[in-house]
Amino acid sequence: MPAEPVTPPVVVEDDHGGRAARRIITVLALVAVLPALYLPGRVHDFFDLKIYMRAMDWWAAGNPLYDYAQLDRVQGTLYFTYPPFGALLLSPFALLRLGVTVTVFTLLTVLAVVVTTRWLVDPVIARHHLPRIFTLTVAVLFVLAVESTRETITFGQINMLLVVLILADLLFAVPRNGRWAGVGVGLATALKLYPGIFIVYLLACRRWRAAATASATAVGATLLAAAVVPRDSWRYWTHELWATDRVGRTDYTGNQSLLGLLNRLTAPQEPDRLLWLALAGMVAGYGLWRATRAARAGDALTGLTLTGLVGSLISPITWTHHIYWFVPAIVVLVDAALAAGPGADRRWLGLLAVGATMVIVYGVVSFQDWGTAQVPTDTVVEFVLRNAYVLLGLVLLAALPIRHRSNQPDTLPEMPTRR
Repeated sequence: MPAEPVTPPVVVEDDHGGRAARRIITVLALVAVLPALYLPGRVHDFFDLKIYMRAMDWWAAGNPLYDYAQLDRVQGTLYFTYPPFGALLLSPFALLRLGVTVTVFTLLTVLAVVVTTRWLVDPVIARHHLPRIFTLTVAVLFVLAVESTRETITFGQINMLLVVLILADLLFAVPRNGRWAGVGVGLATALKLYPGIFIVYLLACRRWRAAATASATAVGATLLAAAVVPRDSWRYWTHELWATDRVGRTDYTGNQSLLGLLNRLTAPQEPDRLLWLALAGMVAGYGLWRATRAARAGDALTGLTLTGLVGSLISPITWTHHIYWFVPAIVVLVDAALAAGPGADRRWLGLLAVGATMVIVYGVVSFQDWGTAQVPTDTVVEFVLRNAYVLLGLVLLAALPIRHRSNQPDTLPEMPTRR
């Protein structure tokens, strides 16, 4: 009698071995690569956070907040420049030791990186059936490796808090017409002014309720600060806000905005402000037009990413740690490349994603601090290197693909199952 066919056993060891290999590679990347990337940033020694804390001590002693000044070897005299609402939120940290404050800021930034990266990458994992834990781990390591994150951590900045507020609002609350839609953008705007570009984005998308909520939240937080510290608030909004020299030299290479680029071309003379306003207006108009198209196509991530890039380009001062928006741009490029299938589109999107990754990991000032421009940029290579983020931002503003997401939103109502 013939033997019955025997179904071969399912071998799972290879899969486990593959998972183990991926985990080993990830650990090696963490141990070997990240310390090397952060080594140049050690010179910052939480410089900005120390300014904030010393300003809080100065303020707590009864001195006017915006009189605080500190000398810097590159940019001269630096001051406390946050709006009064930001100062109120920072003031409790003056009660802590500096080392404790540094630890808290660093841990909160890393936590924010993990949370926001999960928000960005989970939908991509679900759409393309990628291994979840491995993909998330690699993505988090990548975000920790880019210059904007390194500078945020080693300077002691609050940028990732703003990113959490903005992404939570524009990826979750606004697309779902939630009760709190607009609150995150409004709070971010009250803390630091440049997130106000996202209120303009909401208006351009005709999200009237969310835009009104964001505006009311920003105004309410500002009025609250005015009620608590009226003199400092009056001084900030009537004088300090308009004194752009308080935040540092605009021709410094770390200022990766259109105005910074123009300043480096014309230094030591100031550039024509009308020329800058015209360029900023064209960039804002084009970028917000594309962002609105993305929002109407259901592509919330591309819409907010384009808006963030617009804000970075048109702001008078955009330090390298401000430009988080390259991170979601690369997520969009990778997602679009995976969806494109084999062919020229996938190759183009992949090359753009790889090129952008190389730029933002190597950075503009972490490894080669060009300092300020005393003479006009005189070579093409130097021009490109010293303005890499500005040029990359302009490229992405035109090249970032708009994906139709009517049936596949960028955010998921429920977390995908573990793979």
